[in-house]
Order: sequence, then C-alpha cells, then structure tokens
Amino acid sequence: MPTAAPTADRVEIAELLARLARLLDEGRHEDISTVYHHDITVRSPRAELHGLDEVAAHLRRSRVEGENTQHVHGDVLVRVDGDRAEATANQLVYFYRDGEPPHRTSGLRVACTTVRTPAGWRIGELRITLAWTHER
Repeated sequence: MPTAAPTADRVEIAELLARLARLLDEGRHEDISTVYHHDITVRSPRAELHGLDEVAAHLRRSRVEGENTQHVHGDVLVRVDGDRAEATANQLVYFYRDGEPPHRTSGLRVACTTVRTPAGWRIGELRITLAWTHER
C-alpha cells in the first residue's frame, strides 16, 4: 500500500496538470512559472521549446484573437520516484468562440516529467502527441 507522501505527491501533480489547463485556457502566459520549471522543454507536433521565455513567447504568438480554448484532462496516471515523477494523461482541447459550439476539437496524449522544487512540483519536460483533430 502506498505511503501518504507519494499519495499526496500524486494528487499535487494531478492538480499541476489541471492548473496548466486553466492557465492555458485563461491566457495567463505570464504565470507559466507556477506550473513549468525554469528549464522546461516542451515537445509538441508544432514546436520544440526550451525555457520559460521561449514557451511564453510561443503561447502568445499562438493565441488567435477571439478564439478560446477549454483543456480537459482525463486518465491521469502519476508515478513518483523521490523528487521526480512521470505523469501521463489524455487531453481534449476544444477551440470555440464566445457563445458558439467548438469549431475544432483535438485529442492529445500528454506525458511529462515533473520535479519537486522549493515552490512545489513543476513540469520539467512536456511531451504532447496529437491523436486526432476534428474541424467543423
């Protein structure tokens, strides 16, 4: 049976993914240091990014005026190993305009390596794989 510390760590890491989703949906790119480690690497179908500044700049450039997103995570699995952990999740991303149904939906698989820092768990590496996209 797992001890309390790894269970608490798994909950904190699952919450970290939820906070990342909310941050992306709200466009709070200036707050990425609350979820990403300063030495973050993001690998996605669209880019490979290194460091907070590069990630924030990419997020700002990728924003489409009038378009909103809703990121939804499910099937979150976390394996803690001391001050590092691996986490995976399925993610649905809905792209929509206020008051309208989504015009695009994507299914993603996300995998990340997280590290414990004095400020809490942070994502050190994020790997995003596109499974499918549906456009209306």
